[in-house]
Amino acid sequence: MKKKIITAIMLAGLAGGITGCSTADVVNHNLSKDANEFNVYRKITVTNARTDTIMLQAEGYMSLSNNDENELIVTIKTGESQYYKDYIYLNDWTCYVMEQTEPKDTDKYHYELQFYPERIIPHVDIE
Repeated sequence: MKKKIITAIMLAGLAGGITGCSTADVVNHNLSKDANEFNVYRKITVTNARTDTIMLQAEGYMSLSNNDENELIVTIKTGESQYYKDYIYLNDWTCYVMEQTEPKDTDKYHYELQFYPERIIPHVDIE
């Protein structure tokens, strides 16, 4: 009986994960994943919006992330197993534009499912 319940929960999760994904969602996810693995050539421009002054520009294979201190973290691959990291403080007057400068082929049919049973199924002791 418990196996049937567990199977039903897993199938419901699978069905929920597959439905509702548009082609744009899948392609966007795949492009973001490729960019974070340094496979997409990008250009970032950071501007002071009050003075219209460009504060920083960078080009290359880079990944973006944010931290809790309102900073944009730009990690750039500069060579085989070599990386450069830059922190850009974001405030009311700072904005940035990240652009992908080259087209990237991506597979709109590729998807990946990862099950973490310890998160889905609670631990039950059976005696």
